[in-house]
Amino acid sequence: MSSLRPFCLTAWLAVPAAAVLLLLSPASQSHAQTQAAQATPAPQQPADPAPASPSQTTVAATSPDQRGITARAIDKVKQVAKSAGDIFSRVPCLSPKGGSKAMGSLPHVAGKLVAGQPVVIVAFGSSSTAGFGASSPEFNYPNRLAAQLHRHYPTADITVVNAGVGGEDAPEMMKRLQKEVIDVHPDLVIWQVGTNAVLRNLDPGETAKLVEDGIARIQATGGTDIVLVDPQYSPAVNQRAESAGKMVKLLGKVAELRHVGIFPRFEVMRDWHEKQSLPVESFVIADGLHMNDWGYACFAQLLGDDIIRSVGQIKLGVNVPADVRTYRPM
Repeated sequence: MSSLRPFCLTAWLAVPAAAVLLLLSPASQSHAQTQAAQATPAPQQPADPAPASPSQTTVAATSPDQRGITARAIDKVKQVAKSAGDIFSRVPCLSPKGGSKAMGSLPHVAGKLVAGQPVVIVAFGSSSTAGFGASSPEFNYPNRLAAQLHRHYPTADITVVNAGVGGEDAPEMMKRLQKEVIDVHPDLVIWQVGTNAVLRNLDPGETAKLVEDGIARIQATGGTDIVLVDPQYSPAVNQRAESAGKMVKLLGKVAELRHVGIFPRFEVMRDWHEKQSLPVESFVIADGLHMNDWGYACFAQLLGDDIIRSVGQIKLGVNVPADVRTYRPM
């Protein structure tokens, strides 16, 4: 069972400083990079669901030899910040072409933001949520989403909790649903699920039933918006096209039945390749399964845009339904 490590938006700008301090000790750069954002789990191999233990930062006195290390650490932080800032200058993140224009609402999280109240978002899922494939924790989708919301709502008190554990699917997730989701009392749960079930040849119907049961448990507590995220469009998933198709369809039906949102990741990523002519390797890493920095960033951008749009609807007094029947990126 993983421990939850929230990513507080007010601490976002402090991450580079933590990265510098970590490199004061004679550790490798890759080790420091992995621990630079302690609030979020480091990316994990999907085959190993055991979470990494929380790291401890030790601040040592700076010797003359360490000053050079510190300078290099600062340069590294600057490089990461620059890469985060210009990731879309290489390939723009565009909305799906000709996709559904229907937009649902996220009344609980939007209402809290409008009222200036604290907001808690739990990103629940497997390796796609933990961030496997990202070059740094800064580039996993929960951190990218948190950064986007921080930019748009700089004075808001928003916490994004990364509850992703590599290698899991619905059966394992249900075992930690109470402690890592329900007991946190989130305003929004983003539940990424289904990919590992496809890869393991599990029955899509059984997965959908477990997800429906989980949603019902979350809804019974009241006051929480829910968005499902279906499997990714990638070579490894597409090798099991029939199972993947069933999974995508069934998760969509569950979302409709339980009146929750769904972010159609499979549809969005297929649009990148088939309609926007992006090579698959531009958004999927060499394993043919996991998303890369750009893929996570664009996914987070589209998801964040919809959250922001929902807040805008409420600010404008738009009569939005309390239950979400459609939720797709514009």
